[in-house]
Amino acid sequence: MKINQLTKLALLLFSLSGMVACSSTSEEVDSGPAESVAEVESGIDATTRRTQELEAEARARAAAAAERMERAALSTTVFYFEFDVAEFRQADREVLTFHARDLAANPRKRVRLEGHADERGTREYNLALGERRATGILNYLIVNGAARSQIETVSYGEEQPQDRGSSDQAYQRNRRVEIVSQ
Repeated sequence: MKINQLTKLALLLFSLSGMVACSSTSEEVDSGPAESVAEVESGIDATTRRTQELEAEARARAAAAAERMERAALSTTVFYFEFDVAEFRQADREVLTFHARDLAANPRKRVRLEGHADERGTREYNLALGERRATGILNYLIVNGAARSQIETVSYGEEQPQDRGSSDQAYQRNRRVEIVSQ
C-alpha cells in the first residue's frame, strides 16, 4: 500500500512540476501577442504602401502612354481616300477624334482642311470632290467637339498633287485631305 501511495505522490509532484514549468507571468503572455500584432500591422502597412506605389506607377505609365499616343495622332495630318469616294476611312476615326479634342481644348487654335483629288476627272469635278472630302472631315471634327469657327475648308482638286506620277500609288497619294495649322 505504501508503494501505491508513493506512486500517487510521485505522479502528483510530477504533474505539479510540469504545470509550474509551463506557466508564465501575465507580462510574458501580454507582450508576446502585442509584438506579433504590431509586426503584422507593420507588414500590412508596408504592403499597402507598396501596392499604392505600384498603382501610382501604373497610372503614370498609362498617362505617359496616352500622351505619346495623342502626340502621334496629332502629328498625323494627312488622310487618304479611295478613288471617287468622299468618306474618310474607318481607320482614321481615332486620329480625327484626337484632332477634334485638341481643337476643343484649345479654342484659339485654327486649322485649314485642304481637300485634294487625283488627276482623273474634270477640273470642276475634282474641285467638288476635294471640297466634299474636306467637308466630311470638318463635320466629324465638329461632332466630336471642335467649333466651326476654328476650321476653314478649301479644295485644290487636282491642282497640288503630292506625287506627279500617273501610277495607282501616285493617284492614291494625291487623294487626300491635309490638316494645316494656321
